Amino acid sequence: MWTWTPVKIIVTGFFLVLLGAVLPFLMVMQILPSTFFLNFLSYAVSISGLFMGLIGTAMYVKLKK
Repeated sequence: MWTWTPVKIIVTGFFLVLLGAVLPFLMVMQILPSTFFLNFLSYAVSISGLFMGLIGTAMYVKLKK
């Protein structure tokens, strides 16, 4: 059984936030077409990565305290 450790959650959140920043950059550079779905996906990925990083950090602090 694979468990979610705080470090894994933080790293996953980091990559989601990174993807949420790269997708708009690719749309601005006109490598990817700017569609409503892709814009919403980029926003959702960025916000979910932010929350995952926050939750992972809170779990990490709780374990180390």
